[in-house]
Order: sequence, then structure tokens, then C-alpha cells
Amino acid sequence: MFFHPMDFLIIIAVAISIWAQFRVKGTFNKWSEVRAASGMTGYEAARRMLDANGLHNIPIEPVRGSLSDHYDPIHRVVRLSEPVYYENSISAISVACHEVGHAIQHKAHYPMLVLRHRIFPVVNFASGLAPFLLIAGFLFQAMGLVGLGIIFFSVTVAFQLITLPVEFNASNRARDIMVAEGFISNEEERGVAKVLNAAALTYVAAALISLLELLKYIMIFTSSRDE
Repeated sequence: MFFHPMDFLIIIAVAISIWAQFRVKGTFNKWSEVRAASGMTGYEAARRMLDANGLHNIPIEPVRGSLSDHYDPIHRVVRLSEPVYYENSISAISVACHEVGHAIQHKAHYPMLVLRHRIFPVVNFASGLAPFLLIAGFLFQAMGLVGLGIIFFSVTVAFQLITLPVEFNASNRARDIMVAEGFISNEEERGVAKVLNAAALTYVAAALISLLELLKYIMIFTSSRDE
């Protein structure tokens, strides 16, 4: 009951996820040591990018932690970790501009971002309930609970899949504007790509794990119905 052939693929996906986490930290640290030719800090790049897109009213706040950078769509604020906020490295301006990319998506009503925001309350509820439904269903051989757990878990997986184009689009926006506005040179674009691609890989790995787990539950559910 507790082991399934799909678990082999899930273990591989987990290993990829762990590798991706190490890679994003290693890539960030490597390019943190490379000073941007423009000399701009993460804050300065983010501020110029926001202003260039008419987002003068969105503040930028420093926050503690490493790689804790994010755009808050509720309070409409860009929050940058202190190494990104204050430093003038390739990593710093890459991450800062990526987060501004989300703010630009918000302003432009990027469809996938809008969809993610709308289903977030449902995802919050479903992600908390799904594990309990699945565990209870398997323990008590109640396939009705398993089926309900699969439905709730599917919402979480859908959210992670929707997140992928949101993240890739934000990175593409950031890279285009960084080059166009002179934040980086053409030679530095390679470093920017490595930093942003490494970060994106973590989202891909997480989505892959969840998708494989969902397929596993569906296969168990359908096989039990056939018995």
C-alpha cells in the first residue's frame, strides 16, 4: 500500500530538487562575487526598472535572510534580501529585476499571474486538507476519501504548474529590460541567465515531484476501483 512503482520516479525527482537547491545557492554565490559593470545595486536596478514602467508608487524594502526576495501583490511592495538590496553584483541585480518583473506582470494583468492570485485562497485551503484526506483514506481503505484527497491535491499541483510560466515570464521581462536600460552589458547577460535559470529549476523540480505524486495517487485509486 505504501510503496508504488512511481516512487522510483519520485525519488529521482526529489534528488533533482535537492540538486537544484544546491545549484541555485552555488550559482547565486558565484555571481555575487562578480561586480556589475554598471555599478548598480539591486535596489538601484529595481527602482529604475519600476520607474521606467510607471510603477513609481511601489516601494522596495530590505528583508533579512538569503534568497528571501519576493513581490507582495497584496501590499504591492518589492522585498529584497539584504545581500540583493545593498550589493552591486550580477546576482543582486538579476534577482532584484526578476522580482520587479512580477510587479510589471501585476500592472499588465498577465493572465497566468491573475489566475494564480485568484485560485490562491482555494489552494491554501486545499493544500492543508489534502494530506489528511489521503492518509485517512489509505489507512481506513476509504477510497471515497482518497478520491476527494486527489481532487484537493490536484488544485495544489495546478497552482505549481501555473507558477512555472509566471516565473519564466518574469525572468524574460527582467532580462529584456536589463539589457535595454543598460543595467548589464551583453557580455554580462550570460551570468544573468545562469542565475535566473538556476532559480527557475527549483520551481520545475517542485512541480515535477507534485505531478508524479498526483499520478501515483490516481493510479492507486483507479486500480482499487477495478478490483
